Amino acid sequence: MADEVAPEAPERLTYKVVELTTVTDESLEETLNQWTAEGWSLDGIHFAMRESSKRPAMAFVVFTR
Repeated sequence: MADEVAPEAPERLTYKVVELTTVTDESLEETLNQWTAEGWSLDGIHFAMRESSKRPAMAFVVFTR
């Protein structure tokens, strides 16, 4: 019987969530540039809205590595 090689464990995915309480194009751009320069990949952006405003109250920017 041949020696069996154990299958390689899949590389573990790591998440980073950045909370933005001031949501502007500048704050989003700064966050995206900062974390992608550090080797993180953008996974998505989730906005928290207020009923009384069309602008988001907060944003959660999700990165993976």
